[in-house]
Amino acid sequence: NSLHWYLVVFKNMKMVPVPDQAFGNFFEGDCYVVLYRSQGSSNSMDVHYWIGNSSSQDEQGAAAILVTQLDEFLGGSPVQHREVQAAESSKFRSYFRNGLIYKKGGVDSGFRHVESNVYKILRLLHIKGRKHVTATEVEVSWSSFNSGDVFLLDMGKVIVQWNGPQSNRSEKLKAMLLAQDVRDRERGGRAQIGVVEGGDEEDSPELMKIMRAVLGQRSGKLKEAEPDDTPDRHQQTANIRLYNVSDESGKLVVQEVAMQPLTQDLLHSTDCYIVDQGGSSVLVWKGKEASIEERRSALGRAVGFIKAKNYSSSTNVEVMAEGGESAMFKHLFISWTEKGQTKGLGNVYTTGKIAKVEQVKFDVMELHARPELAAQQRMVDDASGQVQIWRIEDLELRELHPSSFGQFYGGDCYLVLYTYKRASKLQYILYMWQGRHATQDEITSCAYQAVAMDNKYSGVPVQVRVVMGKEPRHFLAIFKGKLIIFEGGTGRAGVTNPGPGARLFQVRGTHEMNTRATEVPARSSSLNTNDVFLLKTDHTIYLWYGKGCSGDEREMAKAVADVLSRQDKQVVMEGQEPAEFWVALGGKAPYACDKRLQKEETPHSPRLFECSNQTGRFRMTEVEDLTQEDLDQDDVMLLDTWEEIFLWIGRSANEYETKEACNSALEYLRTHPAGRDPDTPIISVKQGYEPLTFTGWFNAWDPQKWSSSYEEMKQNLGDVASISQITVVSDSLTHSTTLYCHYDITNTSLTFTFQMSHYVYIQCCNDVQKSLSLSSQDYLSDVDLENLLGCSRSGFQRLPRWRQNDLKKKAGLF
Repeated sequence: NSLHWYLVVFKNMKMVPVPDQAFGNFFEGDCYVVLYRSQGSSNSMDVHYWIGNSSSQDEQGAAAILVTQLDEFLGGSPVQHREVQAAESSKFRSYFRNGLIYKKGGVDSGFRHVESNVYKILRLLHIKGRKHVTATEVEVSWSSFNSGDVFLLDMGKVIVQWNGPQSNRSEKLKAMLLAQDVRDRERGGRAQIGVVEGGDEEDSPELMKIMRAVLGQRSGKLKEAEPDDTPDRHQQTANIRLYNVSDESGKLVVQEVAMQPLTQDLLHSTDCYIVDQGGSSVLVWKGKEASIEERRSALGRAVGFIKAKNYSSSTNVEVMAEGGESAMFKHLFISWTEKGQTKGLGNVYTTGKIAKVEQVKFDVMELHARPELAAQQRMVDDASGQVQIWRIEDLELRELHPSSFGQFYGGDCYLVLYTYKRASKLQYILYMWQGRHATQDEITSCAYQAVAMDNKYSGVPVQVRVVMGKEPRHFLAIFKGKLIIFEGGTGRAGVTNPGPGARLFQVRGTHEMNTRATEVPARSSSLNTNDVFLLKTDHTIYLWYGKGCSGDEREMAKAVADVLSRQDKQVVMEGQEPAEFWVALGGKAPYACDKRLQKEETPHSPRLFECSNQTGRFRMTEVEDLTQEDLDQDDVMLLDTWEEIFLWIGRSANEYETKEACNSALEYLRTHPAGRDPDTPIISVKQGYEPLTFTGWFNAWDPQKWSSSYEEMKQNLGDVASISQITVVSDSLTHSTTLYCHYDITNTSLTFTFQMSHYVYIQCCNDVQKSLSLSSQDYLSDVDLENLLGCSRSGFQRLPRWRQNDLKKKAGLF
């Protein structure tokens, strides 16, 4: 999937691209346009315009006009969304998995979005939310704190996470993920993170000294926890109404047509319609044959409708064209039939089913003729450029031989540099691939090395962070159908990977531009009747062809098998497996082969909801683009597959949530706008005991693949606890006050030095000095480095390693 976003500048009536480093940062005085394109079976597009609380009416109007123009430029196919700060839709928030950061300022500050490796920062972020996190800049003072939330004190080189005594595990985990994202994205992986438990501050004396040095001594008690008053935008309502929007009489008229339950035949291609969900959201449908004026004014009429109904100004708005309806819109109707809908085994499966997603081959011949197509597809070329790959080893880069290209191990991190030409000029894309089982040090080093390589190429490369299993389309195309992802292990020489035994790989793709093989647990239950699998044993590779796979998929699996091993290949058709095949998988067992999912494409995509009372009251919140990682072990999750309702119960879900979720499932069916059958089966599933009818809705399900717990992530900050240096600039002083401190995990001495107007170097004890890293010079300004080492930064970098170390030893930095 691809995401583009822009800052709207009203002065010049234009949009300014926002850099990748600013991903998730929104200035409250600005408006933004966010374009999201899904690469699933629908190739759908969504255009959101985001309104900051402090933005002007002119800016908001400009954003709406630009969105309408962008919609027309893209052929009217995108779904348009109006988003208001602090009341964003779950779909919008799902793009920013680690959270949204609201920053003070407007257009002028908006031009100075986050720059990588900038450390002159002092801010306090107030973290709210559990599934979708927001972080708001507040006054850097103890008066901003309360006992129920999490706060991040960001000092550039160090981020201190302070957890309120009443904050829960999920909130702490989300805040830590956000802190890590700020470190990796905005600081090039160089910032350090420390954690203070607000109820046990005495357990972190060194970090508390830092906080008091910045915030002063706290007086009085903390404020009480703030209630989460955000309205539940996914709570169903029994007041669904359909309105017709027409200009036949010469002026636009809005007239009520029907109340729920709604039927699809109420919608006519010659008109536009508004669906009102009782004020929780307003959906606009544009018929293909509606007049240009009706289509252009759809978004503006929706905003006017909200004002006329006296609804909240933060009410979400969606505008969609006929044929591009969202899943939520279709769920409001009793039944929904897609044009050209097919039956039988030749059908096209939608995203989220146990079967594959349709893959449409990208025609690279159209790239130069239609540049906008290249932007939409995120395919800069036909992936025939030059490729270089490095693996992170001992926190350094080790270049790989081309013979190993395409083989990625879950225990490693890699840098992939792709070089191509455009208009006879070299262009670069730098992919940072992060293995699921790589250490935090390796992930941090990967980000650091990416910054160094970016500097080497004068900032030209486009940097793309790639999480294992979420590889973008162009990345897949680079390896020409021979991409193999190993679940664990490492590709390092001399390192012993898991011992001999059967290994199972799921192959998905129909041509060399979209194929990959992903290792899954080597057991029968991992099989899927709609795919091809490779089973590698000590002597043979079995090519298992499910009944629902295509000939193209079989051919691509053969190519992957040749890369995987030179062993003999044996084709095995589903239902004709030899005994040795089942023995290698530990015995025959049921697997995903539900015939109901092969009969007919349902127009209703599965929907996932989080059921929780951790905010003080029970509520259901929809989760967009469901993945296994979205299943939160602290909660109960509701999965609606239309024919069945699943209640997934996390290990740490409390009794109230479990009981209330069952009642809510019944209420969910009873109040569903489409008039659902109240007797629809409701199936309770406990974490770790999921049946195939549940796991089949998730791609590459792995029972061991759960998000790290907060406690585990906190333990992994062991290396981070050696806070090497902190710089804090305090605006409260007439002159700049610089606070330096050093804390070593093996020596708890902490030294502070204050100096007005200029920098001062700390003379630490010998043990502390020895703990400084080889890159201590990176934390010095150019002037300080030259005064300390006697040469410029560029001159120092040109020196051989032994000479650099010698200078640093003499200066006390090594």
